[in-house]
Amino acid sequence: MAYSKTVIVYYSRTGNTKAVAELIQEKVGGQLIQLETKAKRPSSYRKEVAQNEQEQNNNIKPELKTTVSVSDFEQNDRIFIGAPTWNMALPQAVVTFLNNHEFNGKTVIPFNTNGGYGIGSTFDQIEAGAKGSTVLEGFAVHGGEETNGRLLAIKDGRKVEVSRELETWLKKIGQ
Repeated sequence: MAYSKTVIVYYSRTGNTKAVAELIQEKVGGQLIQLETKAKRPSSYRKEVAQNEQEQNNNIKPELKTTVSVSDFEQNDRIFIGAPTWNMALPQAVVTFLNNHEFNGKTVIPFNTNGGYGIGSTFDQIEAGAKGSTVLEGFAVHGGEETNGRLLAIKDGRKVEVSRELETWLKKIGQ
């Protein structure tokens, strides 16, 4: 399948999801878009987790500082969406992004970084939020472990290993 444009949208706290997004860009090209909220997020991991849990429980969708124009978004037909797992779900900033865009006729490809507990409901949430799209099998990788003081894990030798895993996954899903 030929793609006219690819966009790689991601949300990253410690840089692990960003590292995966950049590796994907190296392999398939496309524009990188980092999602950022208008309101500053807590720098403390525990406070961030608590705030995100409150947002999830109360269906609060933080406003995004990142803007993707409708015309720019419409020109992309392959959209990678990446996020860490927070409270076994998507960060609410990614939910805001999904709610703000139309995905009809697009190919959506999720990717995830996590602290070892897996994807939770992140891929299901992306599929539910990207209505009208074809959602391909996602990619998940163990990233940092903030609770253990290990923030950016996808670097050096681990980055090379993740790069190889990405190549295998991209071939598997025909990308």
